[in-house]
Amino acid sequence: MNNIDFDFRLDSKCGDPDTDSQLLYLTHKSLWSKSLPNGKAIFLEIIGDRYGRLLLKNNVLSNFSSDRMCPHFDGKYKGIFDGWLKQFEIEEIKHKVRTIGGHIIFPAHKRNGFTINQARGVNRKICDRFDLTLECVRRFYLNESSPLYDTLNRYKDFFEQFIDFDNYIKFFLLEDFVDDTNRVKFTLPFDDFHRSALPQTVEEYRDYINQTIHIIECRNQRIVKESYYSF
Repeated sequence: MNNIDFDFRLDSKCGDPDTDSQLLYLTHKSLWSKSLPNGKAIFLEIIGDRYGRLLLKNNVLSNFSSDRMCPHFDGKYKGIFDGWLKQFEIEEIKHKVRTIGGHIIFPAHKRNGFTINQARGVNRKICDRFDLTLECVRRFYLNESSPLYDTLNRYKDFFEQFIDFDNYIKFFLLEDFVDDTNRVKFTLPFDDFHRSALPQTVEEYRDYINQTIHIIECRNQRIVKESYYSF
């Protein structure tokens, strides 16, 4: 795969690249098999579980799986936003979030509750948004409460590999999701998790889409520039 604008849905039989896109998992393997901030080196290997889902086995922790970072709100929330935007606007973000800049890896298996991927999807204060997830991760490293604190704490050994939030950001090339002081750039108004995580107006929805597309495009370029993976 040598195209940062490649839509990994094109490589998925079931329509969900996080489940079965060999190209997506090969890209994850290439990007994240490298030295960790704690001095260890992590090596990823693609395996399949008994249901045919792809996973990333590694030499440090339990298996990882791919996760689409940013929602487009045209799935389970479709009924809420019917007619808000033109179809080409929806299709643009659907495409962009399925490029490599719109994916990350998390631990794959449950530990006495939802995985990180599952928890951020079902929690109404997060609604699968990566900016809000990242704010929870930032607070976790500071031992501060958040809607995902208990879930993140179950995977404490994963986050310990990166030592602190700054190293987590740098390892996964997430600099475009934060400002120069490592404060999260929120794609919708943020009031400490009190308001709905969903867009409340057409203008908010369009602004969310535009900001999300911009951030993912910047991360795609960063991946090309700063990784050892050849695109």
